[in-house]
Amino acid sequence: MARRARIYQQPKTAMQSGRAGTEEWVLAFEPDAPQQPDPLMGWIGGGDIDMQVRLRFGTREEAEAFARGRGVTYDVELPRPQRFVPKSYSDNFRFGRVENWTH
Repeated sequence: MARRARIYQQPKTAMQSGRAGTEEWVLAFEPDAPQQPDPLMGWIGGGDIDMQVRLRFGTREEAEAFARGRGVTYDVELPRPQRFVPKSYSDNFRFGRVENWTH
């Protein structure tokens, strides 16, 4: 059975304002079987160690070439286009402001 993988660009976290670490492409393997709770400790896990592997590539083409070379079936998730809305602190106090000012 061929492995299945997902190729995507990692989104920025909610804890940062910049886009550091979001330019590289990640190849992550899909699980073969559902995870099960360990009867002794109660932790969730399984015997599939490929789920822990995350390979990072500079471009999408490199990730796809790696997957094709190893016979891995893959899905590519393209990132959504980012919209940049410039904001200025001084616009909160400008003359002729349409929106209500709140604290």
